[in-house]
Amino acid sequence: MVPGWQDSGPGHWQSLWQSQIRGALRVEMPNWDYPDREAWVDALEDAIASSWRETEEPPVLVGHSVGCIAIVHWATRFERPIAGALLVAPADVERLDCPKPLRNFAPVPRMRLPFPSRVVASDNDTYLAEATARGLAASWGAIFTLAPGGGHMNTASGYGEWPAGEALLQEWLR
Repeated sequence: MVPGWQDSGPGHWQSLWQSQIRGALRVEMPNWDYPDREAWVDALEDAIASSWRETEEPPVLVGHSVGCIAIVHWATRFERPIAGALLVAPADVERLDCPKPLRNFAPVPRMRLPFPSRVVASDNDTYLAEATARGLAASWGAIFTLAPGGGHMNTASGYGEWPAGEALLQEWLR
């Protein structure tokens, strides 16, 4: 689990999945409130390397918001086998009104990811326009799934338990 800015609270779907899925781990970022792109990418690499040593199986990455962008930046620097990535509501860190703590994640890499991926985004996310989400998915070679009316797909948008998202994740885990 690769949460976004300020982490995912206890009622967030990532936290719930982490507690319910055997072997699920959360990447602990160095600073949840003032994220640094390089520090987050390094923390992600440490977590993936550790997981690989323990299981000898490629992990499935589950990102939310700026956590998705950290995953994409990681993919530009490291080459490790990844079974797949579920990228939910990627944050648009390039938009003019992007919160200042997230701006160092720009520019967002636009290259085909070296592993299967799916972008899930909504049509009313205040942090990511649907057209931008579709464009990111296309540039990353990801399947695009629209969650109509889903907002930023976080607790504030009503996403605690998220059975439809968990079904998408189970596809990767199979």
